[in-house]
Amino acid sequence: MAVSQHGPSGAVAAGGMSVELPLWRAISWYRVLAMVYALVRYDLAYLHYRHPVAGWIYLGALVLWTLATSRAFGNPARCPWPMLGVDLVVSVTGVVLSGAIDTPARIAAGAVTVPTIWAAGTVLGFAAKGGWRLAAVAGLVVGGANVLGHGGLTLGNVHDCVLLLLTGCAIGYVIELARASEATLGEALRVEAANRERERLSRDIHDGVLQVLALVQRQAGEAATADAGRVLDPVELGRLAGEQERALRALMTGASVAARPPSGAAGARAEQDLRALLARYESDRVTLAVPGTAVLLPGPRAEQLAAAVGAAVDNVHRHAGARARAWILLEDEPAVVTVSIRDDGPGFPAGRLARARLDGRLGVAQSIEGRLRDLGGTAEFSSEPGAGVEVELRVPREG
Repeated sequence: MAVSQHGPSGAVAAGGMSVELPLWRAISWYRVLAMVYALVRYDLAYLHYRHPVAGWIYLGALVLWTLATSRAFGNPARCPWPMLGVDLVVSVTGVVLSGAIDTPARIAAGAVTVPTIWAAGTVLGFAAKGGWRLAAVAGLVVGGANVLGHGGLTLGNVHDCVLLLLTGCAIGYVIELARASEATLGEALRVEAANRERERLSRDIHDGVLQVLALVQRQAGEAATADAGRVLDPVELGRLAGEQERALRALMTGASVAARPPSGAAGARAEQDLRALLARYESDRVTLAVPGTAVLLPGPRAEQLAAAVGAAVDNVHRHAGARARAWILLEDEPAVVTVSIRDDGPGFPAGRLARARLDGRLGVAQSIEGRLRDLGGTAEFSSEPGAGVEVELRVPREG
């Protein structure tokens, strides 16, 4: 995985730093706590140094630098590479200075450097910013300063260098994996959003434009068989075609066919009585049974459920025969609203719905199942040849 793909530009670009931010905040707090630890350690031992004043001067600068950059180290967008470079210089300076102000006997006995574990925060910053490769470089620089400027190639120095490398590389590798995972998740969410929008547009076109075209085709067939009494008035056909032309233009310009209130607006939360929305489908061939009290759902949920019921009723008119009857039953439960649509048509054999989906027919797959899926509900179909079709739509009250 190249550092450039998930390095500074990818991290700072923004926005998608939710995975990294907790790590950066932890590094910022680590630097502050390590600074306090370095002050305590030096205060307990500074009398044993050859040049204790030099150590206090360095620690004063370290305190100022740590406090001045603590906010920047809490967010990669505020921590540019030059700041990390200065941080590395501060760490290396403290390590090398420790070899000059401490006594050879203490150094040989394994005395810690003046910045102590604060230098590890620099390596962690490089790991979080640039991945494991740059963390390894920073770890080698700090470890090399420890070897060259504070005690030489000793077992303790080698141990510290290995710890820095392992810690920095591990954190850098984890952050690279986190960035890659976040990018993959973001891409999956974008694809899902695009698919949902495509399905919504397909539903709108199916329920509007395609239905009118199918009606025109049926009317043309009836006219060809000289059944003029059943042919729809050309003026009415023209009106329907005009409505669908406007709806299709609205879809092409990105507007919704139905009026959709803005997110968070009061209209989006307003509840509607599902009984009134289903009443539009009642006719001499469709019987509607509803509770005696209002069945309230949030406006968009109620409209989408009613549209799914309308698609089911339309399937009855189109496929169950001219004399088929249908019954709609609305049930109001505490957590779920259930709508059942049953007809006395010829039904269909097992596997027909699956074949329809493979053939690209949108009536069931999107107008009914797609809407219920978007609402977090379910759509169940049951039928046998000669026994009609029953569709059960269940929608939870909460989205």
